[in-house]
Amino acid sequence: MKTTKATIKSFIRKNTENLYINVKSEFDGMTDMCENQKGGFGKATMTDEYKNNRLGVSGAWFVGSSRDYFNDYNDGVFTGYEVYNCCGTFILAVKK
Repeated sequence: MKTTKATIKSFIRKNTENLYINVKSEFDGMTDMCENQKGGFGKATMTDEYKNNRLGVSGAWFVGSSRDYFNDYNDGVFTGYEVYNCCGTFILAVKK
C-alpha cells in the first residue's frame, strides 16, 4: 500500500500521545539550503502554528502539492514514517 499524506495524518492522529520526531535536516535561509541536524528522536510537541504545513507537529514541515515524499521507517526501536521534501527531512515514529 502506498503511503500518502492522509496516511501520515492518520498516524499522527492515532499516536499523538506517543509520537516522537527526529528532524534530520531543515532549511536554513542563511545558507539557502537544508542543513543536517543531529538531535535524534525526541517526544513530539503538538502545535496549532502553521497547522496546514505542520499537521500539528512542531518540527514537521509539509510543503504539499505532491512535493512531499514518504518512506516507511523501522530501526528496531522506532517505527513510523520518514518524510522528505525541499524543506528538509524528518521521521515521525512511535516506540515499538
